Amino acid sequence: MNLSKSYEFFKPEAHPDRIHIIGCGSVGSSVAELLARAGLTKITLWDFDTVEDKNIANQCFLAEDIGHPKVEAVKKLIESINPEEAIGNVKTKPNGWRGEPLNGYVFMCVDSIKTRKEIVDKIMYSVSVKAVFDFRTRLIDAQHYAVDWSNTQQKKNFLKTMEFSDDEASDETPVSACGITLGVVPTVRGIVSLGVANFMNFWRGKPLKNFLMLNAFDFILDAF
Repeated sequence: MNLSKSYEFFKPEAHPDRIHIIGCGSVGSSVAELLARAGLTKITLWDFDTVEDKNIANQCFLAEDIGHPKVEAVKKLIESINPEEAIGNVKTKPNGWRGEPLNGYVFMCVDSIKTRKEIVDKIMYSVSVKAVFDFRTRLIDAQHYAVDWSNTQQKKNFLKTMEFSDDEASDETPVSACGITLGVVPTVRGIVSLGVANFMNFWRGKPLKNFLMLNAFDFILDAF
C-alpha cells in the first residue's frame, strides 16, 4: 500500500501492538476502514452478527456482503484496501467477544452498556492494554470516550459514564415506527473520524482527548 500521502505524519509500523475492534456494525466497520487506510492491519475483529440489507445504509458493507458474517465482510474490506499487509494479520472472531483476554488497543464499538462494563471489568488491571476507545451514537449526535489504560483516574472517570442500564439507553435511542434503530452515515463517520484521529495522536505521543461530543447536523463539537 502506498502511504506516501500520510507516512510522514503517521508511521503505522512505529508500534507493533494489536488492535481489537469489538463490534463490527456502523462504528466498528468505519473504524476498521479508517485504520486500514492509515496502514494498520494487525487487527482482531469481534462480532457474532451477519450483514442485513438494512445495514448497507450506514455501515461499510456492500450488497454482496448481505448474509455473510460481519467480521468476514470487514476483513474483506481491510484486505481490499491493503492486501500486502492485511492478509495473515487480520483475525476474525465470529462468536463475538465472550470474556477473552485483550491487549494493545481496544475499540469498543458495541451498542450495549452491559458489554462495555464486562470488557472494562475484564481488562481493568491489565498491563497489556494501552488505551481504550469507546463510541456511542444516536441519530444526529454521538459521543466518544478515550482512556489511557495506565491512568487509574481516567479509568474511574470512564466507569462513571456507564451508570445506567441498556433499557435506560434504549429509551433514549431514536427508533422508526417499526422499531428499527435509526442511524445515518454523517453521524457515524463524524464521530469515528474524530476517535481515530484521537487514537493516531495518542500513538504519536500526544495526550488523549478523554471525551468528545458531536452533533453532526447542528455542527456542534466539544472536546475535553
